[in-house]
Amino acid sequence: MILLDLNGGDDRPIYGQIADRVKFAVAGGVLRAGELVPSVRELSRQLVVNPNTVARAYRELQTEGLLEPVRGTGLQVAEGAQDRCRAARREFVRERLRSAIEEARKSAMDPGEIEVILREEWAKGNGPSNGQGGER
Repeated sequence: MILLDLNGGDDRPIYGQIADRVKFAVAGGVLRAGELVPSVRELSRQLVVNPNTVARAYRELQTEGLLEPVRGTGLQVAEGAQDRCRAARREFVRERLRSAIEEARKSAMDPGEIEVILREEWAKGNGPSNGQGGER
């Protein structure tokens, strides 16, 4: 079972957050091509959301060709999904960074100061309690 979490402070729809988390799990190799994703019911219980919300996220991922149905079993990660998910994850992070950089520019922050903050925050996220390594 994969563990996904949602950000209550995120202004995006919950189904979009779920779809992104599944994409990130695929991009990071937590879910691999041919592996089944959690059922709608299982994931909705884990996240404490309406099953229709999870179903909508899964439909979006199917439309993007990242998940495919397996007759009588559920949905599996499609071949080639990892590369596409890595590209989507990269773009997601790029957009978030672009937004933060724009805010920093508006407040006349020095680029060196922004870089220091980025490195400090990166180090916090990669500390000993994180337990994750490699490309994300």
